[in-house]
Amino acid sequence: MRKKVVIAILIIVTFIMQTTIFQTLAVASVAPNLLLILTVTFGFMRGKRDGIWIGFFCGLCIDLLYSGTVGLNALIYMYIGYLNGFLYKVFYDEDIKVPVILIGVSDFAYSIIIYVLQFLMRVRLDFVDYLQHIIIPEMVYTIVISIIFYRLLYKLNQKFVANDMEGQELPWLKR
Repeated sequence: MRKKVVIAILIIVTFIMQTTIFQTLAVASVAPNLLLILTVTFGFMRGKRDGIWIGFFCGLCIDLLYSGTVGLNALIYMYIGYLNGFLYKVFYDEDIKVPVILIGVSDFAYSIIIYVLQFLMRVRLDFVDYLQHIIIPEMVYTIVISIIFYRLLYKLNQKFVANDMEGQELPWLKR
């Protein structure tokens, strides 16, 4: 129960940071996607189920306050968390290369999906301009910020794992 409360607070704090602090720190009118970092990281470190739920609530926060279509971002984030959860088996301690690559690929995929569903459907066909001015700068900024955020989320995950192991008897110690 305590883990769920901590994750809920983490989602809210990350959302507030993304929409306030990092909007003022925007570079070329592009801010990093902190909720995507959170979704990818927890999907990668904790598995598909946690990736789905964290992705759903992160996307829902964006939908409720910024989107005209409730559920679109929740669905996209949910799929991103789920797909990154498949790589749970390749999670290695202290290795930052794989999560940073996953965050970059996920941010690129998210931006392409948003472009297709929100701009291409309205016949706004200036994809090269959108790629140069929105997708690539946001992806780079998100990757740079993810290096810092990943370390914090990794330490939090270590505490979750330690608390999970505290309450369980190890299988080889059973009598």
